[in-house]
Amino acid sequence: MSKYMDYTISRSPIRVLTPSVDPARLRIKSATIMNAGHLPGRTMFRERATFRYWAIVLITGGSGQYRVDGGEIQTVRAGSWFFLYPGAVFDYGPHAGEQWDEYYFTASGTRIEEWRNHWLPDARRVHEWRMNEMLLQRMENMLRLIDSGTPDNLDRAALHLESFLYELVSGEDGAEDGRRERLAQRIIEDIQTLLHLPPTVGEIAARHHISVSTLRRIVHDYTGHPFNEFVHRLRTAEARNVLLNTDMSVKEIGERLGYKDMFYFSRVFKRITGVSPREYRSRIGP
Repeated sequence: MSKYMDYTISRSPIRVLTPSVDPARLRIKSATIMNAGHLPGRTMFRERATFRYWAIVLITGGSGQYRVDGGEIQTVRAGSWFFLYPGAVFDYGPHAGEQWDEYYFTASGTRIEEWRNHWLPDARRVHEWRMNEMLLQRMENMLRLIDSGTPDNLDRAALHLESFLYELVSGEDGAEDGRRERLAQRIIEDIQTLLHLPPTVGEIAARHHISVSTLRRIVHDYTGHPFNEFVHRLRTAEARNVLLNTDMSVKEIGERLGYKDMFYFSRVFKRITGVSPREYRSRIGP
């Protein structure tokens, strides 16, 4: 596969592939690879760029930024990927004096619109992927198919691109699920640690840089209880432990757990356990 130098793009040899095949010889008409390339050490930053075809850009090294239609400037780093497409204006590339390593694949056809409309993620956002040797080799394999210039291999490259994208998106969904799981665990641990203060939903949300509604949803999804009920149940579990292992009064235990009203604490405890704090201590205690 040939490489060449273009110092306006990079100080390293680059590969830019533009197959010239009669479209009539392609059997897959709904998705056609228009061009592709590998730009290691890219230094060029493009401003107000527009594109005739849809493309995916994947970054394997370095960092920079990406912006669509003059909107939010988004950070790009190794493991980022984003889209370029008709009808929008893009500012993207490495920061001044820096570089990034880039693969890109440009395609056209009705199949692309199907991908965009049904399963590709938000086209205006930078996404993340877990780089691994298998995915890197798959990109290299697609470049080799495109470089061959034969109609059959261009058809294969289009099918490979669709499969690659689908796995990329599926992997992102799985990574997102993992991030949500870790966030939920941190929130639950935080609530448990702050039981004696007591925590409020606003304070916990602020500590984790999320909205109150998001916090309530995470707690409910993770525990099966609304936020306030989950806190009551955590406090009740702690109260049961204290009742059995100390001589503290019910009033002292309630105050320690953030209940200013002893009678309210007793009602909550009985609703959850079926007995009052005093009954619990007398029945189960030594």
